[in-house]
Amino acid sequence: MPLYEHVMIARQDLSNAQAEGLIEHFSTVIADNGGKVVDSEYWGVRTLAYKINKNRKGHYAFLRSDAPSAAVQEMERLAGLHEDVMRVLTIRVDEHKEGPSIQMQKRDERSERGERRERRERDDRN
Repeated sequence: MPLYEHVMIARQDLSNAQAEGLIEHFSTVIADNGGKVVDSEYWGVRTLAYKINKNRKGHYAFLRSDAPSAAVQEMERLAGLHEDVMRVLTIRVDEHKEGPSIQMQKRDERSERGERRERRERDDRN
């Protein structure tokens, strides 16, 4: 089955428990339609780049799934109808990365930044 990554943004006035309940709800939708959620993360409340439905912040959630396209379409359809969900982004990926997503990693653990910093220090020495 194809592999997908989903990012959802829920309204800011929800509690953390309600936002995590949305993750469980949409995980169940995928499972009921023949797929499975491999991993899920709750990223917390973050500031939006622009207002969405008069909201400046939103609860972010991230899901990794292994599901047929019909299950993903049904999940996106129900998310579009759900009053608490403001946006959903689904991306098909070739493989799921192991470990936490880049949003959940500490800055020190991110390899790209370390490589750039080392390269900059090397350039400064020369």
